[in-house]
Amino acid sequence: MSAAEIGVIGLGTMGAMLALNIADNGFSVAVHNRTAARIPEFLEKAGDLAEKITGHAELKDFVQGLASPRNIILMVPAGDAVDAQIAQLRPLLDAEDMIIDAGNANFHDSERRANEAEKAGIPFLGIGVSGGAEGARFGPSIMGGGQPAAWDRVAHILKAISAKYEGQPCATYMGIGGAGHFVKTVHNGIEYADMQLIAEAYGVMRDGMGMDAAACGAVFDQWNEGLLQSYLIEISGRVSAATDPETGTPMLDMILDRAGQKGTGRWTVIESQMLGAPVPVIEAAVVARNLSAARDLRLAGSEAFGSTADAMPSGALSFGELEQALIAGKILSYAQGFELLTKASADYGWALPMAEIAEVWREGCIIRSAMLNDMASALTDAPERNLALAPYFANILKANMAGLRKVAVTAMGAGQPVPALAAALNYFDTLTSARTTANMLQAQRDYFGAHSFERTDNDGAHHGPWLDQHLNG
Repeated sequence: MSAAEIGVIGLGTMGAMLALNIADNGFSVAVHNRTAARIPEFLEKAGDLAEKITGHAELKDFVQGLASPRNIILMVPAGDAVDAQIAQLRPLLDAEDMIIDAGNANFHDSERRANEAEKAGIPFLGIGVSGGAEGARFGPSIMGGGQPAAWDRVAHILKAISAKYEGQPCATYMGIGGAGHFVKTVHNGIEYADMQLIAEAYGVMRDGMGMDAAACGAVFDQWNEGLLQSYLIEISGRVSAATDPETGTPMLDMILDRAGQKGTGRWTVIESQMLGAPVPVIEAAVVARNLSAARDLRLAGSEAFGSTADAMPSGALSFGELEQALIAGKILSYAQGFELLTKASADYGWALPMAEIAEVWREGCIIRSAMLNDMASALTDAPERNLALAPYFANILKANMAGLRKVAVTAMGAGQPVPALAAALNYFDTLTSARTTANMLQAQRDYFGAHSFERTDNDGAHHGPWLDQHLNG
């Protein structure tokens, strides 16, 4: 076989699926894995696609098996493993050879690696890849970050292997440095929020309305026919309907309520705080996962206080109101995510293509949703406007906020935890408050720290009458 057009290092689930996707789209691909025994196993399972794939147990042979200038995709665990792999590769590469980090990297790492590569005069790309194993195999959403020339060099491959929305590739260049991985991070933060909102709706149905898993699944299936149509609502219906083959009981009932996480949602919250762009629904989702992981603490709390949750009175909530709550919560969580992207774009000088980000997320990724097409249109009209204020979504919020308010208040009144729904409601109420209570905060800050405040009737910095009294006794 002639030299491969592109290489993949790392044959874990995502790397293996991506390599098959590349071969399936007609490109020759070389593969390498730290554990060499994985390579023949992978090639055997590749079937006919193995004709387009060459496996190399030795890193040097892998490099030599690539056409020059070389393009190498890293699909290894984020963090130190990526730096270690780059350190092993660089002595074997020529100056024009490019490394492409396609893992779930922290964008700060991508910024550092991109800067190091630029100083050395060598190309580097950091690309966010979303869609899980199925997306990697049959078409993910791809968000590119690095120098434009580096993206252009492999864009034909990345667009070919990406998901397609009405024929349009869901792969786009986002900006220099770590822009691609930052967009992927925010995608994952929105994913956390969307999943938590759905889980809370399930909890209201299960604990507040006394419904079994199959009945919950039927409701999700119905919602998937309307505004909530999305991948996450679709699979929520499927997992609700699934039966445990070992016990014959609903699969959901056999799953321990302790959620895992890879850290990207936490990164979203950290960056939002650093940039001053609040994402309270995403933050509530991250907190909920952390609390779920503290199962021993929850069991101790339940033993100490007893259950605080009560079943809701019959008819207290309708499925329509619960659907409204999810619609409003979903819009507000996406609005927060795009606000964070807007702030990051300005602070980091990325010029992120907001409408194209929404378009890239329409297929292939976990948060793909029918709403994203309208979000792309709204962001085309006004890229920096909060999505909640876009006329189309403002009208939807007006029609659905009563449902969100009723669900949040009713659930909390019954002792049902709905942190993400409550955060969405509080965000909306604050967003629509012409005058908040921050004047009290400013008065307090001035009293104890002489931090000053602005007046409603006069520009400039001012102090209250308490300052002299406080300092002079």
